[in-house]
Amino acid sequence: MEKVVIIGGGYAGLYALRELVKNKNIKITLIDKHTFHNLQPEVYDLIANKSTIADVTVDLTTLCLGLNHPYLEYKNLKVRKIDQKERRIYTEEKEIVDFDYLILAAGTRTYFPSAIAGLNNADDIKKLHRAMYFKQSFENELFKKIKDEAKQCEDTHIVVVGAGLSGVEIAAEMAYNSRKFFKRGNFSCDNMKISIISSPDTILPGLSPELIRISNNRLKELGINVITNTKLQKCEEGFAYLTNGTKIKYSFLIFTGGVEASKITEELNVEKNNKGQIVVNEFMQTDKYENIFAIGDMAEIKNSTGEIMPPNVTIARISGTNAGKNILNLIKNKKLITCKPKLEGVLIALGGKYAAGNIYNLFHVKGRLAYEIKKYVFKSYRAPLLKLIKAGYAKLKQRKI
Repeated sequence: MEKVVIIGGGYAGLYALRELVKNKNIKITLIDKHTFHNLQPEVYDLIANKSTIADVTVDLTTLCLGLNHPYLEYKNLKVRKIDQKERRIYTEEKEIVDFDYLILAAGTRTYFPSAIAGLNNADDIKKLHRAMYFKQSFENELFKKIKDEAKQCEDTHIVVVGAGLSGVEIAAEMAYNSRKFFKRGNFSCDNMKISIISSPDTILPGLSPELIRISNNRLKELGINVITNTKLQKCEEGFAYLTNGTKIKYSFLIFTGGVEASKITEELNVEKNNKGQIVVNEFMQTDKYENIFAIGDMAEIKNSTGEIMPPNVTIARISGTNAGKNILNLIKNKKLITCKPKLEGVLIALGGKYAAGNIYNLFHVKGRLAYEIKKYVFKSYRAPLLKLIKAGYAKLKQRKI
């Protein structure tokens, strides 16, 4: 029986899995160091108290049970080494997993440049436990202000480094949430400051000028200080030092300035780019091993014109589905299918029930309409997964009776 292993239960990995389970005569193993799939784009709602952990995670154990495949298993393991020649995966838990076909879907993590002194104390909201810590820190700052407002009203300054999608969304959500908090309670100590630092000359580099304009206007409306053409130089004793000579005292700092591929790619003898992402061909295969695929954020994926696709859920879906189909085709000695990645649009949450978007590069939307479109897209993705985990949970309960 052919053995297929997926490393990573994120967006791309789950799309690949949903293709592979169509073949009931192969053994499939999903490996992830976490017990849940993190719905990363919705973590901002968690921070803003619009949702709970249950709303932004999908349990991998019950999901795999719900897929109802006779030879599917989920293993909560941390991968340490992959032996391409022997087709073996070595884990921190000393368990060895063999494979005939392998899909690498471990994603990326926030890159903290070692050249920036003191950056190791910054919050990383890509990790759910850090997002929870940040949520508590943010709420503690708000509480501290109202607790001491009659005696003192010290400035609270939150600095967000990096003005890509993650940085802009978290800055907007915090600004909106704090403004709503002070207004609802009529608190006098309303002096929360938020700054966002962008090394390019604009926020959201690479997006359309109109989308940048809409987002800039929204950030200004929320009172966010946007600093462009500037980099973070170092963090020291609660101060952020910038390359433009500015020194900012901060309560806490969030770094969203870049990403790098999961460390499991380091020892792989395949072509990689400077971010550690694996360079794949049009079938999502690595350059040296036709049985090893890389998908989603972990891969450098190009469209038909050679343009590198940005890491997002749409590209994860397209690449994951393609890799799953191609492994099934390899098993059946069928022709491989060319992956045709394309962006369907960009939607940015900009605090409260306000968003902005570029739909299929045809038109832009903003405000409540864009927010509702974004929520619909999320629900469309989450709904089938909820159905699967509910079926898996029912099966689990049945076993215990």
